[in-house]
Amino acid sequence: MVVLRAARVMAAVVGVGLFVFLFLHDSWRSDNLFLVPDLLLSAVLVSAAVVPMRYARLALMFAFGMGTGVIATSVSSYAVRGELGLASLVGAVACAATAAVLLVRGVVAGEVSAQQVSGTSR
Repeated sequence: MVVLRAARVMAAVVGVGLFVFLFLHDSWRSDNLFLVPDLLLSAVLVSAAVVPMRYARLALMFAFGMGTGVIATSVSSYAVRGELGLASLVGAVACAATAAVLLVRGVVAGEVSAQQVSGTSR
């Protein structure tokens, strides 16, 4: 329960933070390749933060997995230009770490089976 509550808070913070970041950095331009993925990610993270408890772990793992991919792409785009996108790097690490904790805690608690994680069935 504590892990899910913390993950919900993290999802809300990252989702709302990403949305605010778009305003603060004038990212609402039509030539911004990240505008649509960032808006979708914000919506997915905030939605995952408020879904009923029954679906919370799955929704949060999906949202943080998506977040890791979208934000890691942003980190890579900074790196290609020879820059360090610190906010993007922190966001990507936070998403990856939270997804990993949710997965590990789900396996330990028996909510996620090892077969589901590995993709094998009995």
